[in-house]
Amino acid sequence: MTRTKKTKFSKKGDNTETSLLGGQRVSKASLRPETYGTLDEASSTLGLARALTKNERIKEIIVDIQRDLMVLGSELATDNSDRDRFSYRIKAGNTLRLEELIDSLQDEVSLPNEFILPGENSVSAAIDMARAIVRRAERRATQMRNENLIDNPEVHKYLNRLGDLLFTLARYAEEMP
Repeated sequence: MTRTKKTKFSKKGDNTETSLLGGQRVSKASLRPETYGTLDEASSTLGLARALTKNERIKEIIVDIQRDLMVLGSELATDNSDRDRFSYRIKAGNTLRLEELIDSLQDEVSLPNEFILPGENSVSAAIDMARAIVRRAERRATQMRNENLIDNPEVHKYLNRLGDLLFTLARYAEEMP
């Protein structure tokens, strides 16, 4: 990949504000950037798991999730007043795909009946870390919904299912890293 050197500092974030996708300025400490930033953490942690694994199926699943998280992050980084300007949204089909993956993986691995201690191997540990981050994002998204900052009910279903999938995927990675 060829990269051109381009140095540009907007310095707009120096005053503790960030821009939403529609251009509105909000505090970096506000709930919206906290939530989509949490999704970015989850995606980055999944990237670590993807880099660590040799299992092509795990890699493919993670890439699909990371793409969904980009869509979801963009959706959450858009003020409701700008929703019509942008087409990215998490849809029921995204959630259904997660459910199908959960079913497929659960056919291949046995899930524990007790609490687990993450860290069986580096891949499963990274996936478990991403799962915990997704659960935090789910809590933040619930706060956003309570404050009428989210108008898409599929966001919560998707995040809930994603946490379930990551739990299952981590168990799969313990058996097939």
